[in-house]
Amino acid sequence: MVTKMSDVFKEYERKIPPKLIEEVKEALPPKTSRERVKKILEHVYQEWLSSWAEPGESVGLIAAESIGEPGTQMTLNTFHFAGVAEMNVTVGLPRIIEILDGRQKIKTPMMEIYLKKGYHQKEKVREVARQIKETKAGEIIKEFEINIAEMNLVIRIDEDEMKKLGLKPAELVKILKKGVRGIDLKTEKDRIIGKPSEKDAGINSLYKAKEKIRNAHIAGVKGITQVLPVKKGDEFVVVTAGTNLAEILKLEFVDTYRTKTNDIKETYAVLGIEAARQAIMDEVFKVIEDQGLNVDIRHIMLVADTMCFSGTVKGITRYGVVGEKASVLARASFETPIKHLVNASLIGEEDPLKSVVENVMINQPVPLGTGLPQLSVTLARTPKKTVKKKKTKGKAKK
Repeated sequence: MVTKMSDVFKEYERKIPPKLIEEVKEALPPKTSRERVKKILEHVYQEWLSSWAEPGESVGLIAAESIGEPGTQMTLNTFHFAGVAEMNVTVGLPRIIEILDGRQKIKTPMMEIYLKKGYHQKEKVREVARQIKETKAGEIIKEFEINIAEMNLVIRIDEDEMKKLGLKPAELVKILKKGVRGIDLKTEKDRIIGKPSEKDAGINSLYKAKEKIRNAHIAGVKGITQVLPVKKGDEFVVVTAGTNLAEILKLEFVDTYRTKTNDIKETYAVLGIEAARQAIMDEVFKVIEDQGLNVDIRHIMLVADTMCFSGTVKGITRYGVVGEKASVLARASFETPIKHLVNASLIGEEDPLKSVVENVMINQPVPLGTGLPQLSVTLARTPKKTVKKKKTKGKAKK
C-alpha cells in the first residue's frame, strides 16, 4: 500500500511540535521522496527528545549561570541614536537588571511603531512622525511677557510652527483653555493675552499660569517626546523616545500586530500577561544578542515564566518572585532574614524543604540529580497464623 506524503507528517504530529513540522515542510526541497522525509522527521524527533531536560536536572541553576556569566561581559550602558540628541537607549547590564527587576519606570522608554501598507513613502512617514510626536505649547511660543502694570500675560506665537501643525491662534486658545485653568485667554493679532480669572490674584498666579501654558499638551501623542523614522528592509519604522502604547494603537495608520514598546509593565497593562512574557524574552534576548553573546532562548524562557506564572509581572526581587516562595528559609536566605523568620514563627508556618536553598542551609542533599530518588524498602510480611475452628457437635442451628 502506497502511503501519501500527508500520512508521513500525520504520523509525527503528536510526537513533534507543530512549529517544527512547519519548518521541516518549508525547508524540504521539491520532489523529496517519502522515505527521505520519514528519515528527516525521525531525526528531528530524536533531536527533539534529546533537548528535553532530564528528571531532576537543576534547570534554574543552569539558567542562572548561563545568563549571569555572559552578563559580566556586558560593558555598554547607553546607545545613542545619531541625529537626535534626546534619544538614548539603555543597553547592556543596566537594561537586563531593569527588565528582571520588573521596574515600574524604566530609564529610556521607547517604541517601535510599524506602519500599515500605503504609509511607507518618505513623505508619508514624515507626516506620520509629525502627528505622533507630542507638541507642547512652549515649542510654538516665541516668548512670554509679564506686564505687572496691567497684571496680564502676553504670549507671542511662532507663526511658522503654527503652520506646520495646521493651527490657528483661535484654535490654540481653545486647546489652552481646556488644559489651563485660572486664567482667561484671548487673541490679539499675532499674540495671546492672558489675565487671571480671580480679581485679587497676585503676580505669582501669572508665573504659575506661564509654566502651565508652557507645558500644556497641544498636539500628538502624550509621552512621545522624540520621533525618528528608520528604514528596516523595505519599510520605514518610527522609533520613538517615550512610550504610550494604548494611544498609539488607536491610530489608523499603525500596524497594531507588530508595534511594540520596551516597557514590560505597560505591555502587561495594555495587552496582557502573555504579551508581557513574550516582551521579557524579546528584550532580554535583544540585549544579549546586541552584545555579541550567545545564550540559549530556553534559559530566558524559564526566567520569563518565573516572572509571569502568577498572572502578573513580578520582578526577581524580595518584593516579587522571591517574596512569594513557599519556603521560609529560601525567603530568609535572600534579604531581611529576621523579618521572614519572625513572621513565619508567629503564624506557625512549616517549610516543606523541597527546593535547593533550604536543603543547603540545613546541610542535607538537595532534591535534584542523584539527590532526587529516594530509597524505599518493602518489608516482608509475616504469614498470618491460621486458627483452626473447633468442630461443633450436633446440627447447626438454622
